[in-house]
Amino acid sequence: MIYFDKDELESEKAAIEKEMAQSGFWDDKENARHKSQRLDKLKKRLKVISELEEKFDEIEIYQQLAAEEGENLREELEQSFSQLEKKLDNLELKLRLNEPYDDHNAILSIHPGAGGTESQDWAEMLLRMYRRWAESSGYQLETLEFSAGDEAGVKSVTLLISGDYAFGYLKGERGVHRLVRISPFDSSGRRHTSFASVDVLPELDDELEVDIDENDLRIETYRASGAGGQHVNKTDSAVRITHQPTGVVVQCQSQRSQHKNKNVAMKILSSKLLELKEEAQAEKIEDLRGEHKEIAWGSQIRSYVLHPYNMIKDHRTDFEEGNVDKVLDGYLDEFIEEYLKYKSRQ
Repeated sequence: MIYFDKDELESEKAAIEKEMAQSGFWDDKENARHKSQRLDKLKKRLKVISELEEKFDEIEIYQQLAAEEGENLREELEQSFSQLEKKLDNLELKLRLNEPYDDHNAILSIHPGAGGTESQDWAEMLLRMYRRWAESSGYQLETLEFSAGDEAGVKSVTLLISGDYAFGYLKGERGVHRLVRISPFDSSGRRHTSFASVDVLPELDDELEVDIDENDLRIETYRASGAGGQHVNKTDSAVRITHQPTGVVVQCQSQRSQHKNKNVAMKILSSKLLELKEEAQAEKIEDLRGEHKEIAWGSQIRSYVLHPYNMIKDHRTDFEEGNVDKVLDGYLDEFIEEYLKYKSRQ
């Protein structure tokens, strides 16, 4: 259970609102940006707390009814309690999403590892899994970039997943995903291990974007491509941008003009550069503390075993699920919840 001090949050909210109302507040843009972000976060957190309080009030009412009506309402009350329990779990989960960009949209990219068709097919399986999860969770999906595999699967794909807390829920998916199965591409029926990496970034608001020197960029255009003509615009308007000082490469082909594709690609680049900046700062802090932190990016976070047994295991939380079809069909909620609980204990 997460504990909170509503009065303390209300007091901090009032103090920031008072500060923002003073003349000259917006002169310091960096401070104003941080304060605005904090105020927005406090408002969302207080809203969740209010919703929790309402649910607890409902529980008290149901308890009174149960005492008065007894067996007459037993089945109905049990069903209501079950529904309330699920709502409370969802609200508690939202309270765990309190990091700076958790409430932002998510930019999710998938890249197959070595292994050609095997890994590219696995990357497409992951793409389907995340699409199913996003659709069932009520999020909007847009394919920003798609490169089809030579024989099957995908070489790379980038999705924009839009909706409340999309990044907060998906940030734990970042890392290497491992698949063990009997290969459908091997006539000998041998078991194969495939890898694919998933990257998740927050989509930044315009005022949060990183300043980028145009002279540091190499901008190229190319013809978009996609599987079966789906989700992409087949024109010469696709844009690839390389940030030469860091070597970061981003691309977009979802829009109908080079100008719009460039704008979207610049937003992705801004998110990646901000991530690099924050990772460098985090490494400095760890060096000062003298701690060795496990590297998250590039590490194997989850294994999906389809042979010789069925099991999906998250190696960070040790959470396991034997129904692999359910997970690959997009039911990721339990893995997401366990990861957020794990993070809150760190």
